[in-house]
Amino acid sequence: MSSAMGQTLSHWHIVVAWAIFLASYLVFAIGRLPGTKIDRPAMAVIGAVLMFVFGGLAPKQAIASIDFATLVLLFSMMLIVATLHLSGFFEWITGLAIEHLSPQQLLPGVIFVSGMLSAFLVNDIVCLVMAPLILGLCQRMGLRPLPYLLGLATASNIGSTATITGNPQNILIGSISGISYRDFLGHLGPVAFVGLFVDWALLHWIHLRNGAMTLPPQLNPVPKMTRELRDPEMHPAWPVTVTLAVLLGFLLGFPPPLVAAAGGALLLMQCHHPPKAIYEDVDWSLLMLFLGLFLILGGAEQAGITQQLLGVAERLNLRNHLIFAAVVTLLSNVVSNVPAVMLLKGLITQFQNPHAGWLMLAMTSTLAGNLTITGSVANIIVVEKARSETPIGFLEYMRIGVPVTLITLAIGLLWLTFVRY
Repeated sequence: MSSAMGQTLSHWHIVVAWAIFLASYLVFAIGRLPGTKIDRPAMAVIGAVLMFVFGGLAPKQAIASIDFATLVLLFSMMLIVATLHLSGFFEWITGLAIEHLSPQQLLPGVIFVSGMLSAFLVNDIVCLVMAPLILGLCQRMGLRPLPYLLGLATASNIGSTATITGNPQNILIGSISGISYRDFLGHLGPVAFVGLFVDWALLHWIHLRNGAMTLPPQLNPVPKMTRELRDPEMHPAWPVTVTLAVLLGFLLGFPPPLVAAAGGALLLMQCHHPPKAIYEDVDWSLLMLFLGLFLILGGAEQAGITQQLLGVAERLNLRNHLIFAAVVTLLSNVVSNVPAVMLLKGLITQFQNPHAGWLMLAMTSTLAGNLTITGSVANIIVVEKARSETPIGFLEYMRIGVPVTLITLAIGLLWLTFVRY
């Protein structure tokens, strides 16, 4: 009798785990629980708590399901970028653009600067700090900001493909896969580099082939921009030096979480800003999303849900690169790329060549983020920052997002399929 009760309880736990899992991913797909203010990070926390409350996850299992290296690397990179932001580094870059770029050179300037910064710093944070600066830059130069904001969003996604620290899903993949920083950069760096040129060509063709989009004469402000830093006591030299040392540590093969944490700790010790000011620039909601996802999927794994989903994936023949890329692209735009990668990570270890599978997952989930506004957090950040001055419609974004995504994905698939080294 006790055995029957235990079996019934086990079935009940599985049903509840399925309900929590499906409800969580529904919110990840639509962005907010209907009729409430519960967004993706909040749902990740709620789903994780419910897994505990209803017995789907025990404390020991919960600890085992969390990848602490991913959280440490993501948090440390946020600290580094926050310090660069507070020191006026991004304003300094914008000032250089004002002084040295003509209106005709601004689009490639935005694309390659944001792409290169996003390659080594987390792209979401790069967009967060650069979107307002680009709006101000366009105002000072008398240009309509739409193509440059689209350039920021798309280039930040493309550039972030290149390295482990380019975006949150790559940080997760790098931590789980064990692929070295140089190996990752060597395989996906060329895809990102070529992709930035594709992005430039398409944006120029769609928006600027008939000349720069200028503001009406009465709205043209004086093209003047001071090079003042956000805090006159804080100069970007020290944060930039530490950041370069961290990147050098990555390239030399030291563990990225350890190197990034050491860099973050060094920057916290500087006396110009209290740590609280730096913490305010950290994206805590993204960290909570990661933590909640780890726990939700830990509970799903205990209930056998992930094994059942992987069985479905096997029948779809996801080892075929085209099918795999199509499924990852669809999932990344339905539930966002981080939840998609979390869901698919268990499948890659079953591939005949897991190394190639991890690189394919990183490349596809990142480039797929350019398809729609909701495809990546970076896109949403740019659109929200520009809403009051330059509203960007869903279809207006897709006008550039669809061709950029299809062409860069085709380049990436060809590169990873036929180039072996």
